[in-house]
Amino acid sequence: MQIGIDILLGFVIGVSLGLLGGGGSILTVPALVYVVGQSPQAAVTASLMIVGANSAMGAFMHRSQGTLNWKVALVFGGVGMAAAYLSAGWSKLLPPTALMILFAVLMLVVGLFMILKPQPANQDGGGRGWLVTIASGLGVGVMTGFLGVGGGFLIVPALVMLVGLPIRQAVGTSLVVIAMNSLAGFLGHLDGPSIDLQVVAIFVMAGLTGALVGARLARIVHPDHLRKGFALFVIGLAIFLLVDNANKLGWI
Repeated sequence: MQIGIDILLGFVIGVSLGLLGGGGSILTVPALVYVVGQSPQAAVTASLMIVGANSAMGAFMHRSQGTLNWKVALVFGGVGMAAAYLSAGWSKLLPPTALMILFAVLMLVVGLFMILKPQPANQDGGGRGWLVTIASGLGVGVMTGFLGVGGGFLIVPALVMLVGLPIRQAVGTSLVVIAMNSLAGFLGHLDGPSIDLQVVAIFVMAGLTGALVGARLARIVHPDHLRKGFALFVIGLAIFLLVDNANKLGWI
């Protein structure tokens, strides 16, 4: 039964990556903590492995469609890798409950941002300069290492609104950046809790299948409907995490 649940969760995470170019870790960490039963610190490390592998495969699929900007991906992802590696140890400074509350607050902010600040449908693709690209990459990289998020749900809006990429190109480019940031964050967590490789393998294999399905669905469903639906799901999950962990701390 547990293996079946793990396969289903991995598949859903893969579909999210295929559809939106992100959202993998924002689902993976809570799934590993609440369903699989891992500690938040162990879930952060495993999440980086799972999301990184699935994103690398997704990027390979987008490469054949011409929806990758390699220059932006390498600059954005390069500075992000350095920031993710350096900030990876910060998660050890906080108790597990506080880590989950921070994660939930980030999810809530991003979910509201996705609803209240729609992404422009059309961009000229010229970008807005390398300084903006570097600064955006640094910010996402820090969150990757600290909270174990590959950052796709932050990278896509950043690439569109800050860097100035077209939305389709931002989705493909984000998968390269996620894979790079996840690798750096994982290397920074190597001295952390032990990893259940069986669970990681199940999530990765199911996620690869889900990514293929998600990429096909993205051609059918309207992007604006996908964005709003995903945002509502993220907000709902964030509220659950906030209430659950606030209750553990005796705040409510």
